[in-house]
Amino acid sequence: MFQQLLSPVAGSLALSALVAALPLVLLFVLLGVLRVKAWKAALAGLASSALLATLVWQMPVGQTLAATTEGMFYGLFPILWILINALWVYQLTVVTGWFEVLGARIRAISDDQRILAILIAFCFGALLESLAGFGAPVAISAAMLIAAGMKPFKAAIVSLLANTAPVAFGAMGAPIITLSAVTGIDLHTLSSMAGRQTPFVALFVPLILVFLVDGKRGIKQTWPVALVAGATFGLAQFVTSNFITVEITDIVAAIATVVVVLIMLRFWKPANAVPLDASEDLDAALAPERSGASSAGASGGTSVSTVTTTPTGSASVPAGSPPAASGHRTWMAVAPYVIIIVIFSLSQIPVIKAGLSHIGSTTFRWPGLDVVNAAGKPASAQTFKLDHLKGTGTLLLLAGLVTCALYRIKLKAALTAYRDTLVKLRFTIVTVMAVLGLSFVMNLSGQTATLGNALASAGMLFVVFSPVLGWLGVAITGSDTSSNSLFGLLQVTAANQIGLSPVLMATTNSSAGVLGKMLSPQNLAVAAAAVGMSGKEGDIFRKLIGWSLLLLAGFTVLVILQATVLSWMVPVIP
Repeated sequence: MFQQLLSPVAGSLALSALVAALPLVLLFVLLGVLRVKAWKAALAGLASSALLATLVWQMPVGQTLAATTEGMFYGLFPILWILINALWVYQLTVVTGWFEVLGARIRAISDDQRILAILIAFCFGALLESLAGFGAPVAISAAMLIAAGMKPFKAAIVSLLANTAPVAFGAMGAPIITLSAVTGIDLHTLSSMAGRQTPFVALFVPLILVFLVDGKRGIKQTWPVALVAGATFGLAQFVTSNFITVEITDIVAAIATVVVVLIMLRFWKPANAVPLDASEDLDAALAPERSGASSAGASGGTSVSTVTTTPTGSASVPAGSPPAASGHRTWMAVAPYVIIIVIFSLSQIPVIKAGLSHIGSTTFRWPGLDVVNAAGKPASAQTFKLDHLKGTGTLLLLAGLVTCALYRIKLKAALTAYRDTLVKLRFTIVTVMAVLGLSFVMNLSGQTATLGNALASAGMLFVVFSPVLGWLGVAITGSDTSSNSLFGLLQVTAANQIGLSPVLMATTNSSAGVLGKMLSPQNLAVAAAAVGMSGKEGDIFRKLIGWSLLLLAGFTVLVILQATVLSWMVPVIP
């Protein structure tokens, strides 16, 4: 048995926390400052955390290796299993030519990049987040933006930043449900509190998206629709989480926002629309599309503007200009995404969900691990749950198979597309596995607990550090659910000791955590791979870190106000 140490460096919690932060500092400096490729930076971070675990935190070598392998396996299942199958579905649309048709249909809704950023990245991405979570929303929404004609780098940063507001309620409410389980606080109380925090994030995200697309002009010309989208999404989150149920919060919010925005666009249009592929000045400022990367796009080397493949079972489609089509062609173009939504919705029906849980999940204790925390209780993450049938990745695989049948894709072509997807993701696979290995080593060795306890020892200043802790947890793990499992109880314990509301602090961990997701190395790798820019994760990181920190600062002000003058916003534990 290994018992975690909180203050292994000279008996000082502060010094120990500084040392515990070194792997993260190394990772982000290599990635964002020195521009080292993500997979190399991730491996360096993993190696440094493993050395600290054995040499400083005194974790046995065997258990350090076991923690590393568990983290890497978790990187494969479920995270990479989701990403690979999501991008395979996308690749099927490319090789059949329906990807180009989809782009034409999207452009028929609007030829304004700013509007499409709101509809696709913010609204449709939120719907995918509510059903799937992990990297699927970023990968799929980025691919759709490229299909509509947006440049790859811009599509990546827009999709990543949009994937913030829905995350706390993502994957059918999994983060809040997990938070309730680890803290013992009533689920509805936590859901209600989250619904009184995340709408403030949602309000600003569409405004930031149009700024990323078109700078100050975008804000000036499209602020009405951006504000309506953010306000509608936030209001729907508040109403659903407080008065209906946590599981469908994002589904209701996403659908309501799409409906309201489309209705608004029938009566109002922004002046001087920014056509797709037309804002060269902004893309020059963003800079990283080098050596033809912009033409490669998410197809891994094939220009999305020159795909000439004829959609299966249809008339020929001229490159770049699919014919104005019937409703049938429109439905065929969006079919893969409709299939995904239908399959995921069916999987949430209680009878089907219970059946899949019964026969489609395996839970086991990871071999070689026997870890207790500083208080002598078994550390989390030693039990591994493998959802082999009901997992998101498996459902996406099923969606791909249905897509193959609908598009009449032969087995050999489907397997070739799958192989090409794996080849394209080879460095992303290394990155994600290394980052999750780093995360598990830090968690199980006690390095993360040292960081958390150091922040929790700040007294009343903890109200400032609490959002930082949630943000850090998601930046490390790439998952709001994992961050809540890691730091949720710590937030409650610290709040009770200091005299703050445990409901507020616990929920803050989840709500603030969403702001760190765009910087998580694994999500950066997903976005870069989705747009065909693997190796450019550092460029994406530098573009987003300022926005992440700015949103975190604003959110921290909200938490301070809710802990003081706005305490009436905090629900009471029943």
